[in-house]
Formats: sequence, structure tokens, C-alpha cells
Amino acid sequence: RKNVAHHYDLSADFYALFLDDDMQYSCAYFTDPDMTLEQAQAAKKAHIAAKLRLEPGMRVLDIGCGWGGMALTLARDYGCEVTGVTLSENQLKTAIKRADAAGLSARTQFRLEDYRHTEGTFDRIVSVGMLEHVGVPNFGTYFERVAELLDPDGIALIHTIGRSAPPIAHSSWINKYIFPGGYVPSLSELAPAIEQSGLWQSDIEIWRLHYAKTIRHWRDRFNANIEEISATYDARFVRMYQYYLTVCILAFEHQMQAVYHFQLAHKRDRVPLTRDYLYSAPSCST
Repeated sequence: RKNVAHHYDLSADFYALFLDDDMQYSCAYFTDPDMTLEQAQAAKKAHIAAKLRLEPGMRVLDIGCGWGGMALTLARDYGCEVTGVTLSENQLKTAIKRADAAGLSARTQFRLEDYRHTEGTFDRIVSVGMLEHVGVPNFGTYFERVAELLDPDGIALIHTIGRSAPPIAHSSWINKYIFPGGYVPSLSELAPAIEQSGLWQSDIEIWRLHYAKTIRHWRDRFNANIEEISATYDARFVRMYQYYLTVCILAFEHQMQAVYHFQLAHKRDRVPLTRDYLYSAPSCST
């Protein structure tokens, strides 16, 4: 919780100055290179929703729900009952406030809760950009909990930054100043934990360069609002964030860093046998 507070409990107003309108603080999905950031983030959520095979009334758990954007989208556009858990007090307050403003409080529940303490089972589980905070010693626990919390007929979608290469030490600078406790896993570190969970890997997708495009949008917006940011934060903080965004762009453009989608299920036949459904399925709304 202390590590989460270091990064995410900065003012939501600060993040609103460089994120998209829905406050998505994770990789967008550029189906067209000329997409706006808002369009690409909407495409990301739609792609994830398609992989979850949602139906109205389904109970969805959002592990690491951020400021509530994914949960609100699944509740509003797909008619789901969504429980979001986070360890950030700032994100919790913002998510609850947004749900109230959108008239979605009856379909969403946000809790300040460690996923390891969550109880019950869910038809669907989604987790976007949270696995990077789990750490190697806890990967087994993470996927075990996903398996325990997922209904026997359920589907889970885990979206995470990952390395398409052997493990390396995490940046000491990033760890100290930006993401204490954070770690970008290699596929070789995640595979054993997924295998031991007993879940089927119904699909694994790798996004290349999408995050570099996303962060370039963030950096452009950050720099465009630098005067407003500087009114609250000192010059050292501003330079620190500019450096953070820049080195992350370089990591996704020039190093072996990408984004993984792990679609998991207890049963091998819970999703279609080809990916065709992802590109032809009509959008669901209620």
C-alpha cells in the first residue's frame, strides 16, 4: 500500500493533465496509427471487453481498478456488475465520485482492498496494469487467486507490461523515484505461475509499440500543460516526470519491452477456437 501511495496518490487533477478523458493509465490500442489518445484508449477497452465475452448481468472483478474507467465502461456499455479493488485512496475516491456522477453506483462497487483478501467468485476477471506491481515472489499467489476467484465457466484477461527477453534488473532510478516495488516481468517468469494455477491459456497476445505511441501522447500533453503543472509541483518534479516518460518511450521503442494479454479460463472451450470473434463481434450495450 505504501508503494502504491507513492505513485498513485498524487492528485487526480495532475494525472488528468496528461491522460485521456477516461483516465486510462495503461497502454492504449492503436488500430489506426492516426487515432487520438481517446480513440485508442476506447479501442483498448473494447478489445479487452471482446476477449471477456461479456453478457449483461455478469459479475466482473477489476483487480487494480485505477480511477474506475474500465469498471465504468463495462457497467455502462455492457450491463455488467463490476467490483473494483485498489490500494490507492486517491483512485478509490475518484472512482466512487465518477460512478456517482455517471449514475452507475448501482452497478459498480469500489473497495480499498488487497486482491488477496477479496472473497467470492466472479464470472469475469480483468486486471490492467496491476501485475507490474506484484513482484516475482508473488506471481504464484496472484494467478492462484485469479483461479480461485474465477467462476468455473469464467474468463479472465490480464493486461501487463512484459519483457520479450530474459529477466533483467529493474531500473534503480524508476524504482526509487517513480514506481517503488515495481517490476516488469519476462514471459519466462510468468509462465510457471500461470501453469501452476491450473488455468488454460486460451490466448496470449503481444502488443508491440502501442505503449510507445501511448506515452508519446502523454508526454506531449504533459509538456503542453507544463505551466499548470509547475504551479503545483517544483522544477525538480517536472524534470523527473519528463525523464520518466522519455525513458519509457525508449524502452518500448528500442528495448525488448511490450505488453502482454493473457486470456485465461478453467475450461479449454470457454472462448471460440479462433480469434475471428475479436474482429467481427458487435458491440454490446444496454
